[in-house]
Amino acid sequence: MTRNWPRAILHLDMDAFYVNVHLLDHPEDAGAPLVVGGRPEGRGVVASASYEARRFGVRSAMPAATALRLCPNLKFADHNWPRIKACSKQVMNLLREVGPLEQMSVDEAYLDLSAQEQPETVAVALRRRVKEETRLPASVGLATCKLVAKVASDFDKPEGGTIVRPGEEEAFLAPLAVRVIWGIGPRTAERLATLGVETCGQLAQADLPPLQAAFGRQARSLQERARGIDRRPVSTERELPKSISQERTFARDVAAADYLQQKLEEMAATVAQSLQRRGLVAHTVSVKFRWADFTTFTRQKSVSPPLDDETGIMRQAELIWRENWPPGQRMRLLGVGVSNLEEPQARQLTLF
Repeated sequence: MTRNWPRAILHLDMDAFYVNVHLLDHPEDAGAPLVVGGRPEGRGVVASASYEARRFGVRSAMPAATALRLCPNLKFADHNWPRIKACSKQVMNLLREVGPLEQMSVDEAYLDLSAQEQPETVAVALRRRVKEETRLPASVGLATCKLVAKVASDFDKPEGGTIVRPGEEEAFLAPLAVRVIWGIGPRTAERLATLGVETCGQLAQADLPPLQAAFGRQARSLQERARGIDRRPVSTERELPKSISQERTFARDVAAADYLQQKLEEMAATVAQSLQRRGLVAHTVSVKFRWADFTTFTRQKSVSPPLDDETGIMRQAELIWRENWPPGQRMRLLGVGVSNLEEPQARQLTLF
């Protein structure tokens, strides 16, 4: 029986990838609450948490000290980046055998199965093959577009396989929170909530004029996405981001140096992890400042060789911060970013 898919897009997301790569070489840690990332004594940040750890509320991007408070028996493991990247390459090479691939990070990719006669069968078989050949678990989502495929891959983790058939996109999204839609972050979700819109179904059916009053030209696009309309193709040409950044707006203005330095370290760690997930290095490190009176400015430093590691990024960010922050100055916002990004040349990374 042939399929009737106008397009068939698969999204594959490796489950707790850093943790499961660690378990390949340390099977004795299986079943334990485990995180890969920085250490609590060094103000590190969680990069990946096992599902056992997640039951305690531990999640990625959380300060390691917070994770340890939530789960006192938590075990910490360091990144093994050469091993992580080798496993990623193995997975991506396997996917490339099946169809056009758009790799998003070391553990996530879109695959165009439109040329396949039976994409549903291929999707199920591919997830099993990844597990058999790499010993690493993955979840997949299959749909007619990237947006729905990505939501579907996260729908039944771990080791899930959710298929949203043509014509079912809007019904699949309808009960889900608007945050599942790409481009809708916490602030947009809060603004939608003030209009009584919290689910994709409510957004899809909302009156357009109030949305346009709140979001302008973006309103129609928001509604289309809530209905599962996404025309983006799978692109085999990798488009590098211009920058990667993290920032914190404080509930109350802050002047405590220790607290500000801790937040700086947490953001530097998160930015470093984002670089490493994408396989990129940065030539520029920047820090964003906003004083209590809303004075806002950014300062940056160029670095050579380029960086992708937490220690190097933090070192540069701290230098910028100390050069531009008068002790006792109350801050409303602090941010860390990197730019001038590229894929690393051989032997360029300071990490190795």
